[in-house]
Amino acid sequence: MTRAQRVLPVLLVLVLASAIAVVYSRHLNRAAFAELQRLQQQRDEINIERGRLQLEQSTFATHSKIEQLARDRLGMVLPAPDGIKMVKP
Repeated sequence: MTRAQRVLPVLLVLVLASAIAVVYSRHLNRAAFAELQRLQQQRDEINIERGRLQLEQSTFATHSKIEQLARDRLGMVLPAPDGIKMVKP
C-alpha cells in the first residue's frame, strides 16, 4: 500500500467531518438568529406597552382627572366660600 493510498481515506474523513461541522455551525447560527429576532420583537412589544402605560399614568395624574374621579366615584364637591374655615397653626 502506497503512502497516497493511506492518506486518502484520512483526508476524506477529515473533509466529511469539516463539512458536518460547517452544517452544524450554520444550524446553530440560524437558531440563534431566530431567537434574537424573537427577543427583539418581544422588546419592541414591551416598549410599546411601556409607552402606553406612561401615557395612561400621566393622564391619571392630571388635576382634572383626579377632580373628576373625586366627583364621580366619591361624590365630592367643592365647598361654598362661606363653608371654608381657615385654621391657624
